Amino acid sequence: MNVDAYDFHLPEELIAQTPLSDRSSSRLLLVNKEGGELAHRHFTDITNYFQPGDTLVLNDTRVIPARLFGAKEDTGAKAEVLLLKNLGDDRWEALVKPGKKLKTGAVIIFSDELRAVIEDEADMGGRTLRFIYQGIFQEILDRLGTMPLPPYIKETLDDRERYQTVYAKHEGSAAAPTAGLHFTKELLDQIEAKGVNIAYITLHVGLGTFRPMSVEKVEEHVMHSEYFVMSQETADTINATKEQGGRIIAVGTTSCRTLETVGRQCEGGPLVECSGWTDIFIYPGYKFSVVNALITNFHLPKSTLVMLVSALAGREHILAAYEEAIEQKYRFFSFGDAMFIY
Repeated sequence: MNVDAYDFHLPEELIAQTPLSDRSSSRLLLVNKEGGELAHRHFTDITNYFQPGDTLVLNDTRVIPARLFGAKEDTGAKAEVLLLKNLGDDRWEALVKPGKKLKTGAVIIFSDELRAVIEDEADMGGRTLRFIYQGIFQEILDRLGTMPLPPYIKETLDDRERYQTVYAKHEGSAAAPTAGLHFTKELLDQIEAKGVNIAYITLHVGLGTFRPMSVEKVEEHVMHSEYFVMSQETADTINATKEQGGRIIAVGTTSCRTLETVGRQCEGGPLVECSGWTDIFIYPGYKFSVVNALITNFHLPKSTLVMLVSALAGREHILAAYEEAIEQKYRFFSFGDAMFIY
């Protein structure tokens, strides 16, 4: 399967640069995964497409201010670091810029109280950093770090919380699970009042979000691993929903990948409490074992996320939906509009 089969032309002006003032006022494109039928709605209408007994699964990860700006100790040259994964013992997996000048042994100064030593190198700007600091690392990061907005967002984000879901809880992500940005507490209350269960998983979004595919064949791509947690409470809710004929509706591709990872580990049986690392890559041909429907944003051309939604609804249906969204001038990517595949 060729990666180019998931390409499409996206006018740059459709890339949303700022979030809407009202989270739930975005547009919603409905996509029937069986027949491909499309319908245009607003996100607040989504409650009409849930049924009592369904379960909505949300990713409650919280984004850390993971982008740090500093300078090389020896030359004073500017250096940028994006924290991706906490390896323990003050060591982090990170991306650095400029990669050619930040080699093993280099020291980066961020402030009088924070510096980092590059301990190891990987490809495409990947590094292992060991931090040296005075005080509490998380408090220093909160002061010095900035939100790691994707590179296609050029505008400054005035309110950090606007890049967090309203239910964000467990810190550790290098990017927001953006499908969840559309929900308000009021909307979640309405959904619960309708008899829909709300359950939570955690997946800390990491390197895979920032790395483009560099292969020609889909099957050759290797996903970066990300840490996930599913509680027994969530597993029990999903099992009961399945037994009673309800649907499992994943909010975002991160929730979807976590649910399918646990489903695979449980080998088709009842889900159980589970945590660990997942590098699951979902693309057409994949058979879903847990997820029935998906709320998601509009993704980059030739991305693993376009392939995931194509696995659920079919490549032709998804590319037709994207063509319609572009024609109707939907807003794309992290701060953009939403799609509900049902």
